[in-house]
Amino acid sequence: MRRISAPVRENWKKRVEDIGFGFHTINGTYWDESAYYSFTNEQIEVLESTTSELFDRCLDAVQYVIDNQLYHLFKIAPRFIPLIEKSWNEEHPSIYARFDLVYDGVHPPKMLEFNADTPTSLYEASAVQWYWLEDVEPGADQFNSIHEKLTDYWRHLKSYLNEGKLYFTCLNDNQEDLTTVEYLRDCAIQAGLDTGFIYLEDLGWNSLSNQFVDIEERPITNIFKLYPWEWLIRDEFGGNILLDRSNTLWIEPAWKMVLSNKAILPILWQLFPNHPNLLASYFDNSNLKYDYVKKPILSREGENVSIVKNGSLIASTEGNYGSEGFIFQEYCPLPQFKGNYPVIGSWVIGCEPAGIGIRETNTLITDNLSRFIPHVISKY
Repeated sequence: MRRISAPVRENWKKRVEDIGFGFHTINGTYWDESAYYSFTNEQIEVLESTTSELFDRCLDAVQYVIDNQLYHLFKIAPRFIPLIEKSWNEEHPSIYARFDLVYDGVHPPKMLEFNADTPTSLYEASAVQWYWLEDVEPGADQFNSIHEKLTDYWRHLKSYLNEGKLYFTCLNDNQEDLTTVEYLRDCAIQAGLDTGFIYLEDLGWNSLSNQFVDIEERPITNIFKLYPWEWLIRDEFGGNILLDRSNTLWIEPAWKMVLSNKAILPILWQLFPNHPNLLASYFDNSNLKYDYVKKPILSREGENVSIVKNGSLIASTEGNYGSEGFIFQEYCPLPQFKGNYPVIGSWVIGCEPAGIGIRETNTLITDNLSRFIPHVISKY
């Protein structure tokens, strides 16, 4: 695994905008093609097998949480537990998820967390870095079958959907979320699905028929939401899910509330202690007194994270999370490439590894200012 400096393409902004990627400079540089990461085939095989292994173990952990009724550890409201169990027992499908991994190309990859409900950077990993590759390294390869797997899996999901359109939704005024949702919708259209789009703010509820409706009062029976479950079930409007007579199929499904919560990390460590791809994790720091990362069980974009090394705080971020509680995870330093710290986002589409995207910062904690860096599979 190497970080290689590279010249940027002429008119690169226009090139990425031409394929619908408009948020390339959010908060400064986001898409960064002044460098790329290079992997060997063997390293990619390690990442692929690790992703498959971790996904299987995560599914084991969901079953364990359900069997042992451990929802209190996740601070999940009891009234939504039947919804979670129904979605799990009926095998409601998941379309995508992303593991965040520490990997230096030498030691086994370690799981930092699992973005199982509303992961973004999908379009960048699938299309934007692929078009970059065709321009700068024609004939080279990437670990990237995201687009093909998305289209194939939407086609597979046809038989799981209720009668009616598959709606896609996200909040208004969020270009990154809208791009992700429209890309997923485009893959569904290519798979032959009948789709619609509605902003989350326009999602309606018919209190007479007890069903979700669009702005023209048409029933919504299938919906993909880029909106966290933990937010949805706190909203007064979200409580209507429990009254829904249409049995609307939600993607991602409600059982993802378990996997998208960092309380799953101590559960995984309890079930699979000393697993080569897991970091020791606990609900208190009695076992990790001097070297640990403190994370809220519900948080996003690296907010409210603290790193303690040798008993001293070496990095922290502010934010609005932490009221539900924290977990403590073994500190595993990110690899450093001349002051750049990469985290590998490894994608699962359906139930299969599908590719990687790399986010990079100049700090120890990956946050909303991190850059997206493309990658190449090299023959060295």
